[in-house]
Amino acid sequence: MDEGLRERKKRETRERISDMAMGLFLSRGFDNVTVAEVARAADVSVNTVFNYFPAKEDLFLDRQDQVESMPVEVARGRAPGESVVRAFRRDFLDALKTRDWRYGLNEGGDVFAGMVAGSPALRARMSELHLRRETLLAAALAEDADADDDDLTPRLVAAHLLNTTRLLSDYAMRRMLAGEAWETIGPDLRTQAGRAFDLLESGLGDQFRPPDSAAPPRTRKNSP
Repeated sequence: MDEGLRERKKRETRERISDMAMGLFLSRGFDNVTVAEVARAADVSVNTVFNYFPAKEDLFLDRQDQVESMPVEVARGRAPGESVVRAFRRDFLDALKTRDWRYGLNEGGDVFAGMVAGSPALRARMSELHLRRETLLAAALAEDADADDDDLTPRLVAAHLLNTTRLLSDYAMRRMLAGEAWETIGPDLRTQAGRAFDLLESGLGDQFRPPDSAAPPRTRKNSP
């Protein structure tokens, strides 16, 4: 369905506010910019800003809904017989090859990381975001496997997977912030990623690997 005029105007307003906010954050730092200043730069009211972005941190993390849902999409998109570890390995290496933004490996990702590191408010918000991602992934894994409510395995697997990808991204960010060229960082990151996912696979093995063919669901112990 074609985008209606009202929807297009709302999208354009949101994009203008986001663009103006990011420009101010980049030039002056997140903590040194007020929402009122963003509103003036975007030629809207403060109330309009909050209609689109409930908190100042949302202006910076305007893709947070996508970021939260991505791990679930990776897990749900695994091929028949593919373990969840292999799915995340494949997805991370694809992002590394294409320098996609989803793991912060894109050009300019170091600027984003530097701004987060320099702002207590953004660091706190990122911690909340990481926890939310882990919770959503664990819930998806538990649902797919019909895991018992008291089974910690989905949460443990989710934590290991997301901590691994986060640490790999942090490794790249530290070197990018130090001024190293991607031509040097990229091959080293691929080696580190291979080792990391090998460790995960040796420990987690075939946890949450979909069957090659459909199988009847198992009965949960606490089901009525």
